[in-house]
Amino acid sequence: MFDTEKIKSIIAQGESISVEFKAAREELPRNVYETICAFLNRKGGYILLGVKDNRNIEGVNEDTIQKQLKALADDMNNPQVISPTFYLETEVLEIDGKKIICIYVPESSQPHTYKGNYYDRKEEGDFKLTTRSVITNLYIRKQDGYTEDRVFPYMKMDDFVKEDFDFVRKRVAIENINHPWISMNNEEILRSAKLYLHDERTGEQGYTMAAALLFGNESTIKSVCGHYKIDALCRKENVDRYDDREVITCNLIEAYSRLLAFINKHTPDRFYLDGYQRLSIRELIFREMVANFLVHREYSNPYPARITIYKETVVSENWTIPQTIGMITPENVVPYPKNPTISDFFRQLGWVEDLGSGIRNMFKYAPIYVNGAVPVMEEGDVFKLTVRYEKEGAYSRYSINIKRADEILELIHENPKITATEIADITSMSLRTVRRVFSELTNTGKIKRKGSDKDGEWIIIE
Repeated sequence: MFDTEKIKSIIAQGESISVEFKAAREELPRNVYETICAFLNRKGGYILLGVKDNRNIEGVNEDTIQKQLKALADDMNNPQVISPTFYLETEVLEIDGKKIICIYVPESSQPHTYKGNYYDRKEEGDFKLTTRSVITNLYIRKQDGYTEDRVFPYMKMDDFVKEDFDFVRKRVAIENINHPWISMNNEEILRSAKLYLHDERTGEQGYTMAAALLFGNESTIKSVCGHYKIDALCRKENVDRYDDREVITCNLIEAYSRLLAFINKHTPDRFYLDGYQRLSIRELIFREMVANFLVHREYSNPYPARITIYKETVVSENWTIPQTIGMITPENVVPYPKNPTISDFFRQLGWVEDLGSGIRNMFKYAPIYVNGAVPVMEEGDVFKLTVRYEKEGAYSRYSINIKRADEILELIHENPKITATEIADITSMSLRTVRRVFSELTNTGKIKRKGSDKDGEWIIIE
């Protein structure tokens, strides 16, 4: 654990969410306990005493090492300092002729305090938790089990939207004509999907939070999860407020379709041929975004969940229980369901892929949707996903109406000889608007004319 070469590598990389340097030339710094508490409450890490913030190894005075180690051991066994108390592994190493004290702090299975205060860790260092909501979230992260499985014995079948059961039967039939849910009644579907449980700790049994979130009417959801709400915003022009907004308070089955419809309303679709099959690349990308957004949210936290459409990007933000901290890529993704019951239900509907494959699909198709653009996934307490739907700086280069342009491009793709008059007849655009969009598409290098105005045809360049 304290291999010299490994510690040298840690020092070379510098401080991070799991690495802290502290000068301790003559005595143990008292703020080391804030870091220990934060590491216990987060994901653990290494504390190196005798190393400065700038990575310079100052060393620890050899005459004080045993005194510092004894002080650390005594304080870690004193509930007035660290509560609950905790044993830490330490070792003294010599690097470049100087002694340093290495402390390894594992992630703890329970919340800890230092002198009665809770601390957590972020990239920028340790911070004290001062509000009830963030302390509650710490306890949620440390608890066994999932909040989606919380049992509400008072819930009855009348608390669910009956029409959504019919939708589910039709949806699973598309994926599998022999799916058992097709012949089940509503209550049997809920029990089959593990949405009715017996709580071994309380002895109660009944429908779960997941059942309410998936099938509940709005009053049922509010009684189970009072802060539940999803904000869908379009901020292309008015970034301080919004150009368009939809506040979604319905259940997740209905929310999935409404969020996709909102995104489709404000983003362009683009041609993609997989062999000879034409696919909606927008659908491929944003159904993954919406499903991920709904499935991996921690619903016990009041942090507002939102999807925002800006001029060139779509950004989703929701509270989660992170397994890793930092950027997620196909190479480092660790498949872990935050709400496994809801996740499995969406999988039955064909709305999510197997764990990990959805992220890989997003990284596969996003650079095709916008040439070279890669999704940005940032995991912390708040999971943030950014997907680009327009080239960077595109709006500053031209003022073309994206929706109208894509509509015309699709018609050109189907019939390269189509005329402006024919497009005006097919669409709701005026002939003047069609000609203006044609001009903008030509000026921006998206299409060009081959042949005469009478007998030629349009060629899509991009």
